[in-house]
Amino acid sequence: MKNSCLFLVFLFSIAGNAQDWQTNFDSALAEALAENKPLLLVFSGSDWCAPCIKLDRSIWQSEEFQTHSEKNYVLYKADFPRKKKNQLDKSISIQNNALAERYNPKGYFPLVLILNENGEVLGKTGFQNIPPSAYIDLLDSFDK
Repeated sequence: MKNSCLFLVFLFSIAGNAQDWQTNFDSALAEALAENKPLLLVFSGSDWCAPCIKLDRSIWQSEEFQTHSEKNYVLYKADFPRKKKNQLDKSISIQNNALAERYNPKGYFPLVLILNENGEVLGKTGFQNIPPSAYIDLLDSFDK
């Protein structure tokens, strides 16, 4: 019983910090327009790209970024996993490939873009070995 309670507390703490990464780009863009927020578009190789994994752990999973992004961004991650067990639904893969053709034709990973509500690029960066607060400042500077 005690282990069950601890497990439930753990699950709720994870859910409380979960980010709302959208799974449909068009819906994410519509949400950005409706909420008057920029869209954060991340190109990631979640299971093979070391800088992508570092960016996820050091920035996206940080409490500071999660709190800030909830109020200031609409989030979309265009992921390109390589391992069979991590493959995405075909419709999401097709969508991500189309986004890569438009926004990441040179195939940089990770690539982080801030887009306006019309899908225009306001700024871009990649992995930076800086604390979350500095990364947030960098992202916010693109939307000035």
